[in-house]
Amino acid sequence: MNAALIERLGAVIAGIVVGVVAFYALYKDWHATGVENQVFKLMLLLLGIGAILALLAGLNVVGFAPKG
Repeated sequence: MNAALIERLGAVIAGIVVGVVAFYALYKDWHATGVENQVFKLMLLLLGIGAILALLAGLNVVGFAPKG
């Protein structure tokens, strides 16, 4: 196993875990009101989107460079 494979595997696992936790917390906090809660929901959404991007990068869907 080389370092790149370990790094991609870590990104996939972390992307899944962080994405599930972020979207679950967003689901549970969806009906909360108030400015602070709206900011918290926006932060959870951005965290979930970042986790999806990390997952896609780990699966080599986005962010890859052509060889050569």
